[in-house]
Amino acid sequence: MNAKRDDKTEGIQQQSSGSGAISIVWLLGLLSAFAPISIDMYLPSLPTIGREFLASAGGTQLTLSAFFIGFALGQLFWGPLSDKYGRRPMLVAGVILYIITSALCAMSVSIEALIGFRALQALGGGAGTVITRAIVRDRFSGDQSARVMSYMMLVTMLGPLSAPLIGGYVLQWFGWRAIFWILSGFGCICLVILLFGLSESNPRERQNKETLLRVFAGYAGVFKDFRVVTCLLTGGFAFAGMFAYISGTPFVYIEFFGVAPEAYGYLFGLNIVSLMIFTYINGKLVTRFGAKRHVVFGAAMAACSGIALLYAAWTGTGALVGIVTPLFFYLGATSFITSNAIALAVEGYPLKAGTVAAVFGASQFGFGAIAGTAVGQMYDGTPMPMAAIIAACGVISLLSSQLLVWSRPTVQTA
Repeated sequence: MNAKRDDKTEGIQQQSSGSGAISIVWLLGLLSAFAPISIDMYLPSLPTIGREFLASAGGTQLTLSAFFIGFALGQLFWGPLSDKYGRRPMLVAGVILYIITSALCAMSVSIEALIGFRALQALGGGAGTVITRAIVRDRFSGDQSARVMSYMMLVTMLGPLSAPLIGGYVLQWFGWRAIFWILSGFGCICLVILLFGLSESNPRERQNKETLLRVFAGYAGVFKDFRVVTCLLTGGFAFAGMFAYISGTPFVYIEFFGVAPEAYGYLFGLNIVSLMIFTYINGKLVTRFGAKRHVVFGAAMAACSGIALLYAAWTGTGALVGIVTPLFFYLGATSFITSNAIALAVEGYPLKAGTVAAVFGASQFGFGAIAGTAVGQMYDGTPMPMAAIIAACGVISLLSSQLLVWSRPTVQTA
């Protein structure tokens, strides 16, 4: 079994410069884009949705938190199922659910209905993120896995780079409901590409043979692994800071600084450019310096950027520029943390890559839901609540990364 896997992995890695591997990176990047596109495209419409449904900033922000929670639960659900039943059929099921619930979001008649449909939309979209990460583990190993994960994220970032800008103009021309119809159409495109462009990477002979109950019980073993837990904490808190940014900036930029909703996408896109730049750098250098060093470097960068953001929000230094600049570097830091922390977490679990990837993704969106809700509930009309939460997340991520330095991978043998 191990020999067969080594032969397969070696063969794929030898194609890393060929069109086949490039196509896989593009395809997986597109399928993993459900979360950023679903979150970012409707961000400019948050104040408008709140006014239409007569909801407070905190109540409107719950449409984001519901998505984070649904996405976390979705990954916990789809990951083990893809280990047992295969990657491809679970991806198809998740995408179909996403298509249907995106349409239901567009037809919502109350803020409560929108919150509920957003959770279900995220439940379906979670399949794309967690299963694509498992597919990378199926096909690649070690620092090569971290490199491919990084380039896959680079492709994924093309979505959020344009999504808020598109969402702002769609809001202006057609209203916020049209945004969700577009998301439903995006799901249809992904479904067609998935059906005709992706083969199964977890064949029947390698699928988990345990009962479904024991498959889900495998989460307990994952949480006993010190390396996995440190990866979860480091990546989870760094991402929580990102979600605090996602939850807070529509109100901070549009209401506090007076940025037009259609112009919000340009500021948001600037930070996505940061993600892409640092993701590209990570992909180029990770095989030279190693995934663990990149995680520690990224966590240190996140902590410093968060503290600088808090200082700017507290003193008013630089006004809007004083907020945008440290956020640029904070989001760039998450590029170094996420792909490498995922690769380190799944490294010792060839037979349960979906389960471990699910735990990692769920921790990100679980922490993100908490941070995003906190920003919404603490929002006082200033950037301070958002900045304080981002700074705290960066510092905790840095402290967690120091534990990762001393960790060793657990090698799964069965």
